[in-house]
Amino acid sequence: MSDDDLDLFQRLAKLGIKASPEVIEALLRNASKTKMSPRRLLETLCIAEQQEREQRNLARRVKMATLGTPIALDQFDWNHPREIDKALFEELYELHFLRRGHNVLMRGPAGVGKTTLAQHLGQRALALGHTVRFSTLPAALADLLRQESLPATERRLKRYTQPDLLILDELGYVPCDARAADLLFHIISRRHEQRSVVITTNLAYGKLWPTTRAARAAAEQGVARGVPRCVRAAA
Repeated sequence: MSDDDLDLFQRLAKLGIKASPEVIEALLRNASKTKMSPRRLLETLCIAEQQEREQRNLARRVKMATLGTPIALDQFDWNHPREIDKALFEELYELHFLRRGHNVLMRGPAGVGKTTLAQHLGQRALALGHTVRFSTLPAALADLLRQESLPATERRLKRYTQPDLLILDELGYVPCDARAADLLFHIISRRHEQRSVVITTNLAYGKLWPTTRAARAAAEQGVARGVPRCVRAAA
């Protein structure tokens, strides 16, 4: 690579071009070989730059989402240990609920695949350009409770209130005290009818919420009025 090439790449980088030197060098070689017109060269550079930015954007959103790697849907057993409404999940997979700011409750006993299906909704949202955050509810609340000041808590709350889709796994697996319930209320109320929440739980609907005023308000103001679909295992 010549000094002139390095100077060109540095100038492009200062202009905000994200495409790698290797991509640009290959593009220039191809342009010279095929006698590409200046207009076509610029169009090709724009396409390469757009692809690079989309890849970086996806990588950033995937890292932020902390989704993990669920088993592939074509390997998912819809009938074991209990039957799951596949047609309903496929409807949810279209993500119409996300565009409307609605919420999804996945309810059923342990081992039926609630977490896996929720993760796939998250992956689908990422593929369509949305931001996603996945966490177990106990981990999310513990993260917030570790903050040592109100400003720190407010800053950390944005981790759970700003993504287009928030997935809270394992509601009800760990007892929720009054302070944790208040934090859950803040998350749900700030997202209400604007950004969707997917919740997985093994609890019956009437036992979902801790017996605190704030938690009851979260149910009334947030999830209860925003859950158009409930994916659950058949009894």
